[in-house]
Amino acid sequence: MQAEKKPVRKAIITDAGFASRYLPVTKTLPKAMLPLGNKPIMQFMVEECVEAGIEEIIIVATPEGKPIYEDYFHNSVIRIKKQLSQQGKEERYEPVQHILDYPAKITIITQDESLPYGNGSPVASAQKYVEGEEAFLVIYSDDVVFGNPGDAKTLVDAYAAHPEADAILMAQTVAKEVVDKYGIISFKEGSDNELDNIIEKPDLGSEPSQLASYGRYLLKPSIFEYLNPSSTGKDGELWTVDAITEVAKRGKVLIETTKGEWMTTGDPENYFRAHLKYVLEKEKYGGKVLEWLNEFKSS
Repeated sequence: MQAEKKPVRKAIITDAGFASRYLPVTKTLPKAMLPLGNKPIMQFMVEECVEAGIEEIIIVATPEGKPIYEDYFHNSVIRIKKQLSQQGKEERYEPVQHILDYPAKITIITQDESLPYGNGSPVASAQKYVEGEEAFLVIYSDDVVFGNPGDAKTLVDAYAAHPEADAILMAQTVAKEVVDKYGIISFKEGSDNELDNIIEKPDLGSEPSQLASYGRYLLKPSIFEYLNPSSTGKDGELWTVDAITEVAKRGKVLIETTKGEWMTTGDPENYFRAHLKYVLEKEKYGGKVLEWLNEFKSS
């Protein structure tokens, strides 16, 4: 008997930008390969998808980043495994085996160079991989979510409860004094969970809510009606949010609040904050960090 097809089987994770704020390191290394502890940011995204039961993950990378991601997720480095075995240090290989054992298929592609600049172009580049799906996830690798369940599972569960939704977006409450730094959710009149539109960086005091949207979406293939080269917006770029707003005009786009904690790694300062939080809370040496800071301050 054939198994029933899951409503949400695939996810697109994007890391196809220039990451110019991180140069020179991102000349060689994709931004989402920067570490939190000893794991790259991208691994957190992949594990979030695995937790949600996603069966195939499409990573959209730069041409330079593609072989790096292929190596990271598919190369078993047998020579290292053999050497560690000879040294009696087999346990050090376990994190590598963990990656190789992910149940999800990981496919690496590059962004379609014919598409305009913009954060929607990596998503549009993966269109053929999700055509025919009932729904799929989109995850921007700038956005790390700490905590359980991850946003991917929250989105999948929300769609199971609301299959009539044309899209579902994740959001997090931010302080009133910083709403002008984010895309802020505006709800349809009379609703507390249905999107009207997203107000980019509203003036303080004019914000429609304190819910900030970030790069975690559940979408349907119908999004590509609006996410295409003829639908560019501000600065001539292709924006995923513009396409979602068009969907909201004609259908139902729901908002889910994260059950974890969203932090951006889109610039070096915020990346450092996220890295520091992870080290303090998760790494064995995290408890020493404050001691080190005091040492540095007194030296």
